[in-house]
Amino acid sequence: MILQVGVKILLKNKEGKYLVVCRSVEKYPTVGAKWDMAGGRIDPGTTLLENLKREVMEETGLEINGEPRLVSAQDILKEDKHVVRLSYVGQADGEVVLSDEHSDFKWLTIEEIEKLDPLDKYFKEIISLYK
Repeated sequence: MILQVGVKILLKNKEGKYLVVCRSVEKYPTVGAKWDMAGGRIDPGTTLLENLKREVMEETGLEINGEPRLVSAQDILKEDKHVVRLSYVGQADGEVVLSDEHSDFKWLTIEEIEKLDPLDKYFKEIISLYK
């Protein structure tokens, strides 16, 4: 079994809305187009925060402002791998420029995020905790 660590962040803008990104079906055909937070796997040898900032910049073109707050640690168990996912909440400003990993984005309230479909099930857990 492979062990991986992932970092994700629920980014909030100045208007009090949160960024959601939709995974690209072309890039992730087995997962499908689901709404989620920005983030990804860490590179060993660099800090969690460095990885989080790198992933956010790569996927959205945004920079994290201030110090993000850790809100959850989740186990994602699959047949051949175990992913430990650390989720944060933080601030970001600027214009979103998506990478090819995502096909769409929206800035929404928590209530609007809860109504999105399909919503990544681990992201759904974060939203229920964060409310």
